[in-house]
Amino acid sequence: MSLAIQEHLRARLITDGPDSRLVPVELRCDPAEPGTVRVRLPGGVEWVFALDLLERGLRSPVTHGDVRMWPCGRAQLVLELHATDGVAVFQFDNAPLIRLLSRTRARAAERPPAAPATAGSA
Repeated sequence: MSLAIQEHLRARLITDGPDSRLVPVELRCDPAEPGTVRVRLPGGVEWVFALDLLERGLRSPVTHGDVRMWPCGRAQLVLELHATDGVAVFQFDNAPLIRLLSRTRARAAERPPAAPATAGSA
């Protein structure tokens, strides 16, 4: 059984055309990679960035490298991903993102704190 926290959702892929389309997206936080979130997009494309970037992006515009995000009204978030072959823009409902953050925080609170380091005697 995996200890990773996952959210499966649909995001609106924003395009140049008149219509956007919904695409399946998986968000994953794994205890083996604390403080990060993996975003798996259609075609198996995966982006990894800091979980706190997602949390801050829900409140105000943030940029880190090729990842940009900002709130869109009270209930949505826009995620812009820059790659060498172009830019992809997705619009997410906030509810599953907030659920992922809440579940990740709750899991972190359940973990016992790391044992303090002790100096060896000679």
